[in-house]
Amino acid sequence: MKEIYTRRSIRKYEDKPVTDEQIHELLRAAMYAPSAGNEKPWHFVVIKDRAILNEITTYHPHTQMLKEAPLAIAACCDMSNLKYDGAFWLQDMGACIQNILLQAESMGLGTCWCGVHARQELVEKVSKTLSLPEHIIPVAIVAVGYPGEKREVRERFNPERVHYNKW
Repeated sequence: MKEIYTRRSIRKYEDKPVTDEQIHELLRAAMYAPSAGNEKPWHFVVIKDRAILNEITTYHPHTQMLKEAPLAIAACCDMSNLKYDGAFWLQDMGACIQNILLQAESMGLGTCWCGVHARQELVEKVSKTLSLPEHIIPVAIVAVGYPGEKREVRERFNPERVHYNKW
């Protein structure tokens, strides 16, 4: 998939809305992520409200692109019914977020993955801003929109990071 190699974090966005159909496709891709024991712990809050997007930027220092992005998707984990003593939910969430990024790239949209978990102060503030139930934990906020910048794609493969059988 070329999207794996061409996706970049976008921090500038055009003033152009993302359609409900596009949002549906992003979330559909997210829900096709692998999940340990088919747990599927994810929930998503689609944020279009400009006041909410701007509020997040006041306390999360790495979300300034939300001032331009037409929307964001908060990827959240339902902690109330986890399998395997909660050992794998973070991997499940990472996989669904990556699917959003790759689907967006394939659709000509730009994204930026902004982590929330495990910084407790950010978890608490995002939870309050989005009125999340106590058992729902915000894991990340993904800015979404039409790219207002073009980012250089560089080779990232580093053979020095590959080890066979043992270190």
